[in-house]
Amino acid sequence: MAAERSWLSASDSMPRRCDLWRIGIVHAGVATLAGHGLPADVAITWLDVGRPFTFDADPFGWWHEDRLHLFVEHYDYRSRHGVIDCIVLDAGFRQLERRRVLEEPWHLSYPAIFESEGSLWMLPEAYRSGRLTLYRCRAFPFDWEPACTLPLGREAIDATPFHHDGRWWLFFSSSIDRLHRMGSLHIMHADRIEGPWSSVQPDPVRLDLSGARPAGRPFLFDGRPVLPVQDCSRTYGGAIRLLHFDRLAPAGVSIEPGAKIEPFVRWKPFHEGLHTINDCGSVTLIDAKRIDRSGCGWLLDAGRMIRKAGARRPA
Repeated sequence: MAAERSWLSASDSMPRRCDLWRIGIVHAGVATLAGHGLPADVAITWLDVGRPFTFDADPFGWWHEDRLHLFVEHYDYRSRHGVIDCIVLDAGFRQLERRRVLEEPWHLSYPAIFESEGSLWMLPEAYRSGRLTLYRCRAFPFDWEPACTLPLGREAIDATPFHHDGRWWLFFSSSIDRLHRMGSLHIMHADRIEGPWSSVQPDPVRLDLSGARPAGRPFLFDGRPVLPVQDCSRTYGGAIRLLHFDRLAPAGVSIEPGAKIEPFVRWKPFHEGLHTINDCGSVTLIDAKRIDRSGCGWLLDAGRMIRKAGARRPA
């Protein structure tokens, strides 16, 4: 673990680096990845890259009327603020429409969507708000409203809900420090999504940079729950591991970590990380990373601070 933590402290002294992500649609179901990893020859449709120093990441998908609706984090380094967009693709994965669906004063990312009780719900990551807000879809796919705040009694990063064996489960990382943000896995359970929620022991159930922070919605494989998690042992979002649960119960869990799923060199320049795998029917959604080391991040930060200072200056 000490060696794995070394990059965390080393990165504090590095020139301003910018992680930039690109979304890909893997032409294979998630069961293929769970059983055999990411096939070397698998076809991938990559979405277009946006303007410099912006990116789309954390793709969650929903098929409706033969169209794939991608709910994604859209991030701009100029503002260092994430919002949630919906990208509508046809059956051939050509973009038809794009709209903003959620924007708050705080950063939003990881728009975990799921269906329950005849409605579609979204639980985006928003720990800087100090709460975890569940949104309900009023009119698919662009109109969402806050429904309730989940009473966890703590901040939760990349909270991922999962209904299994008649109970709700919530997987997330904590915000205590950088190690816990990237390497902790907490699990809570409840009878209803609104709570009350109770922790599964031990808490956290896993503290390991090589595979703990959630990286997509859970799925069943060979009858067992499987949770995608990030491998941050080398860099943030460096790769994916699949955690296979032999036991998932309020009294405790038994986990078998799978092999690392890494980006391929042929994806260059987006070959330096992989931090989402999401089941979406016959396809799997991923995002791959490149790292900008030009130092332009410092200039973007300086520009943002100048704009903030100007906005605060009395007229």
